[in-house]
Amino acid sequence: MKKTLAMLLVLVMAFGLLAATAETYEFSTGETVEIRKDKDGNTLDLGGIEVIIGDWWSGEPAEPQTAAEEATAEYREWIQETYNFKIKQIAVSSWDQNPQFLADFVTTGGEENYVLIMRPDVLATPMTNGFMYDLATLDAFDFTQDKWNKSVQGMMTKGEAIYGMSPNASEPRDGVWFNKRLLEEAGIDPESLYDMQAAGTWTWQAYEDIAKKITRDTNNDGVIDIYATASQQGGAINSALASNGAAFVKIDENGKYYNATGEDAFLEAANWIVDMSKTYEMPQPEGAEWNWTFTAFLNGDVAMTIHQDYFKADVANNLKDEYGFVMFPVGPRGDTYKNVISDNTYVIPANYDAERAQKIAYAFDLYTEPTPGYDDPDAWKSSYYNFFSDARSVDETIEMMRSPEHGVTFLSDLIPGYSLGEQFYWNTYNRGGWRTVAEQLEESKNVWQSYLDAVNNQ
Repeated sequence: MKKTLAMLLVLVMAFGLLAATAETYEFSTGETVEIRKDKDGNTLDLGGIEVIIGDWWSGEPAEPQTAAEEATAEYREWIQETYNFKIKQIAVSSWDQNPQFLADFVTTGGEENYVLIMRPDVLATPMTNGFMYDLATLDAFDFTQDKWNKSVQGMMTKGEAIYGMSPNASEPRDGVWFNKRLLEEAGIDPESLYDMQAAGTWTWQAYEDIAKKITRDTNNDGVIDIYATASQQGGAINSALASNGAAFVKIDENGKYYNATGEDAFLEAANWIVDMSKTYEMPQPEGAEWNWTFTAFLNGDVAMTIHQDYFKADVANNLKDEYGFVMFPVGPRGDTYKNVISDNTYVIPANYDAERAQKIAYAFDLYTEPTPGYDDPDAWKSSYYNFFSDARSVDETIEMMRSPEHGVTFLSDLIPGYSLGEQFYWNTYNRGGWRTVAEQLEESKNVWQSYLDAVNNQ
């Protein structure tokens, strides 16, 4: 027993000594970080590698304008000096050339060390063709860390392999914007939408009950003069589908993509949202532009619209009334509120050898670490509050939209050829409709199957 206790004491002292003598660096923010070591205990050395984060939009970096930007610049300069590498983000292709750039580089190779940012609608083919490095094999990455986007990771996981990543939280997308004045005039407490969202009772039925109260003939002339909604087709349909656990494309037990539009959850959601449009949506004005639904909400002509988070600037600058924002209500087959995300994905080309890929991975992992002293998880909120009439939009709705458990990715975004506007949205969700949901699905199914076959057979 004494020998055992003595040995344990030695181990405790040894580990304590290691912890006490770990090398750190203190930044101007007062925060310290531990310097990373290799397996021999030396400071990690990436051998002077130059890494390019390749996109289709970046130019020369602007000078830091805020304390946070200055701290980030300081941190990134320090990691490059400390670990002996260089890294920058620049445009390497155009938007339309984005998928071909990856294919060409993997095929021909080159001296450049890339982490490439890929559009979400071009991922399936290069992933199937083996153009993306399996990130799960790289020790540099710990995908259990909070900084990694779990929705993107799930979409880019095949078996044990992970082919894509994102160090950014998912962007908030489509939710329900509402005009508080118009709700109050219809006898609805605007706060009740937030209360239902918080209680889990913000459902299709609750949404429909509100729409029914708002849509009315106020002067008794037999013509409806106040409508509940005006929404774009894609955002409305996608939100309804996701809220009911439905999607255009899913993956079967063999890892193959399949057309999921015949499933009950899909048909229920698609028919419900189309019926909502026919019943409670403002008719399109004669000669109106494609974005007339946005204008109708900004002018206070309708009480609600289904639109994305980026609409906040237009609403803040143009709507005279106070407004709110909640997630799309949950459907009868859904389990929670859903944010249909469509995020850019970061990949490493598959043609690198293991040593080179590992160095690229370490550089990118260091580059994407939170800036010391500016890693408050709620820091993003400060810029949001200026765009909303109330804090609940930010603290409850946007907060929820950024959470991985509320994010869902439509696999149809990955399939080349899928053009859902032309192949579904525009011909069904049309305030009167050209075709029924069933008719449009019948017309599109063979086209969609050909796209699915092209990916599945690669």
